[in-house]
Amino acid sequence: MGLLSNKIDRQELKPGDHIYCWRTAFIYAHHGIYVGASLVIHFTQGPAGKEKGRVLISSCLPDPKISDAPCPRCGDHNSSFNNGVILSCMDCFLSGGELNLFEYGVSPAYFLANVRGGTCTLATSDPPGDVLHRANILLEKGFGDYDVFKNNCEDFAIYCKTGLLVIPTRVGQSGQVASLGATSKWIFSSLAYKFKGTTAVGSGVYAVGNAVYCCYSRLNSDIGVRHDVAKVAVEKLVAPAPVSYEPEDQASSTSAKEMTAPPVTPTP
Repeated sequence: MGLLSNKIDRQELKPGDHIYCWRTAFIYAHHGIYVGASLVIHFTQGPAGKEKGRVLISSCLPDPKISDAPCPRCGDHNSSFNNGVILSCMDCFLSGGELNLFEYGVSPAYFLANVRGGTCTLATSDPPGDVLHRANILLEKGFGDYDVFKNNCEDFAIYCKTGLLVIPTRVGQSGQVASLGATSKWIFSSLAYKFKGTTAVGSGVYAVGNAVYCCYSRLNSDIGVRHDVAKVAVEKLVAPAPVSYEPEDQASSTSAKEMTAPPVTPTP
């Protein structure tokens, strides 16, 4: 465990740990909550048409290496072909990848030293009992529609660990998404500046400035720093939205008033 790697042995895991595995040449990671007995609760998307904001680096794309035969232990032939919150054995969750532990309560310096997003957060974790309680309720009730940018597997795991949710905005709390956005802005702005024909020194200064901005943007997007977050009880999160309606007698009275013509005053 450290700056270079968050790898962990299965024997070291504890129920309530937030784990992840890199897939497809470390391009993206899939996240989940370890619940004990080599089982993981995690949030997945369907193979097509069931998710929003689908992009090539999605946190849970189907892995063609996995057989279509159902797993004899958990029945999950490939977690990526399911949709929603599911329970999988560790082997199905990893899909051939290596096991890593997501870190909580890190310092700003440590956070920025981790160049790759989606590996740690400044936010502190709640006790394991609270984490498992949220994960098990969401396993039964679901976590909404999978959205790469606003509601992905990392968002699910972070919520289970902290109970924190971002007040509806353009981007969720995922470190991978925040890192991608900041890096993309830096790359495109640097290229745009380079093609203006500036000097090498000017381009270098501009690139350094953009790198600083990238780090600042990543830090400010972390769930442990943001101000647009709230602690939401899982029971409230999964509760059905109240239906607003007008009482039948009041509606009938209103309709009658609307349909009744006003009295006509006779002219002298």
